[in-house]
Amino acid sequence: MTLHLPGPGGELRAYEPRTDPLALTPGSAFTSRTVFSAAHVVADPYADVSPDSPAAVDWDATLAFRRHLWAHGLGVAEAMDTAQRGMGLDWAGAAELIRRSAAEAKAVGGRIACGVGTDQLASGTLAEVRAAYEEQLAVVEEAGAQAILMASRALAKAASGPRTTWRPTATCSARPPNR
Repeated sequence: MTLHLPGPGGELRAYEPRTDPLALTPGSAFTSRTVFSAAHVVADPYADVSPDSPAAVDWDATLAFRRHLWAHGLGVAEAMDTAQRGMGLDWAGAAELIRRSAAEAKAVGGRIACGVGTDQLASGTLAEVRAAYEEQLAVVEEAGAQAILMASRALAKAASGPRTTWRPTATCSARPPNR
């Protein structure tokens, strides 16, 4: 197969893709940028689960893929993807993913940032939304990961209008943990 790609002067140049995949070797971490990869979890194909039950994760394969990413100098953005939050894993599963991945990151010197949201709530008062954020923030910080606050459907539902104000009372480090 030949592709015709534009060259530097706008002319088309013939390009033939490799037939064998490029062999990549692990490298050192990036120094000019911080790069995070949103890695998916690996489902356990042999688990006996119903459509309404929590996701069954193949933990060995999931953590092996994260080690692969860290070996290439990438960080992992954990528990932030919709497949991991609200569309696959419940909060208990996301908390386990955060704890296991953060422990693995610490063991191999990998960088990890984890999502903090309120997906354990369908809706609630502003106080309940705050408590949900604080619960998730505590899990991420106790695991030694960097926290990233995510949007909250429950917070949007709790708002009485565009001028609703909410100020978190919890304190957090707001800095990545020391590595």
